[in-house]
Amino acid sequence: MKKLFILFFIPLLISSAQTEFPILKNYASDFTSTLSNAELYTLNTTLKSFDDSTSNQVVFLMMSSLDGYPLEMYTYEVASRNKIGSAKNNNGVLFFVAKDDKKMRIEVGYGLEGALPDALANSILRNEVRPYFKRGDYYSGVESGLSAIIAATRGEYTNDKKNSDDEDVGFPFMYIILVVIFLILAGRGGRGGRGGGILPWLILSSMGSGRSSRGGWGSGSGGFGGGFGGFSGGGGSFGGGGSSGSW
Repeated sequence: MKKLFILFFIPLLISSAQTEFPILKNYASDFTSTLSNAELYTLNTTLKSFDDSTSNQVVFLMMSSLDGYPLEMYTYEVASRNKIGSAKNNNGVLFFVAKDDKKMRIEVGYGLEGALPDALANSILRNEVRPYFKRGDYYSGVESGLSAIIAATRGEYTNDKKNSDDEDVGFPFMYIILVVIFLILAGRGGRGGRGGGILPWLILSSMGSGRSSRGGWGSGSGGFGGGFGGFSGGGGSFGGGGSSGSW
């Protein structure tokens, strides 16, 4: 038994110590320079939007080679170390491609194994990704694979993150009262010839400042601004679910 441990497990432990597992800062990362910046921006924007709307975190990573390191062990380590998905739902997915090795894998978090079982993950790799990769059309293959993963996992969970702009929805009752007061004072000022006074101006100013302070309506609001926003794992766990393939 000791000999078996030495022969099989010690080499893997040594290899693990020498292997680097990237800490991902984006939803889509390509360390092979295969995809253009515009293509990566599109993928990142799509995956971030999916995370924002469902809380499911789908992450894509492309590297040149694993240099002999076991594919399944590598994707498990990357997904686990980056904590893809939320700690509450474990709803993370890693779509990994080793370009020069011609290997790929979809690693699925515990919480999404029902929505994305091994058989479906295998079907996505074979039917949605491999035909494009065999033609050298990597972007189309990646996009097709991610679209299929999103379609399979959409609706499994809904985002329970509180939106800071939720309080801007609708028209607050307090504003209605202030508008009525303003109209009354403005009407009196017009009839009396003394002007509306400073009170109506203060009321409108307070309403305007209240809007801009939350950033919901003014220039401070905006989606991604100049970028697509970075990825940050939420504490998700993985148990080895998913499927591997090649082309």
